[in-house]
Amino acid sequence: MSDPRLVDLLDSGTRRLVRSVDAMPDDQWSQPSLLPGWTRAHVVAHLTLNAEGLSAALEGVHEGRPVPMYASAEARDRDIAALSTAPPAALRDRFLASTTVIGEWVEELADNLAATVIERTPGGRRFPAGDVGTMRTREVEIHHADLGLDYTAADWPTEFVELLLDSRAGRDHAGPPFRVHAADLDRTWEFGTGGPTVSGAGSALAWWVTGRPLHQVPGGDGLTSDDGRVPRMEPW
Repeated sequence: MSDPRLVDLLDSGTRRLVRSVDAMPDDQWSQPSLLPGWTRAHVVAHLTLNAEGLSAALEGVHEGRPVPMYASAEARDRDIAALSTAPPAALRDRFLASTTVIGEWVEELADNLAATVIERTPGGRRFPAGDVGTMRTREVEIHHADLGLDYTAADWPTEFVELLLDSRAGRDHAGPPFRVHAADLDRTWEFGTGGPTVSGAGSALAWWVTGRPLHQVPGGDGLTSDDGRVPRMEPW
């Protein structure tokens, strides 16, 4: 059984996302999102296919057969582009169905299967099944803000801000080292060893470490660095 706190975080984030997508008028689906080259329909299509891919992979884990999330990176991109052209009502229905299914699979993942490895694509990046809940929560919250509606990173729950910074700081950091200090949370995260400290609101820092422009989040212009320079982050 997955961590109840993570299940609750995914469930509440999904409910907020569903309300936003449900309320989006048809003429807004073709409008630009905050992601370069993607409309809001592209974002919803990606969220849908991500949920379906993760659900299929977890179903395979429970059945003892390996199922990658996507057939290939190229197939993923083609499928997003194709699904984004569907009528808003059809895309909305498929999105809603996918969110229900992935939520159930995350909640029902058996403890003894959490270490089972899933491939993103055949022969590609691998991750344990137990990481799916965190991965999907990140997708839901980050891409909800990417829709460019009323929901921004400033609306992220504190629990998600900490989860996102925990997960980013926990990865192998290839660039110059730095640390971030969230003054409102009184917490610091290390990205490598040493380097300058970037300070600001936790939500703005979390948005920044995903490589997104600071002007897109309230408080983003308030980030400071003790060496006078806020490093540029690669998009994620």
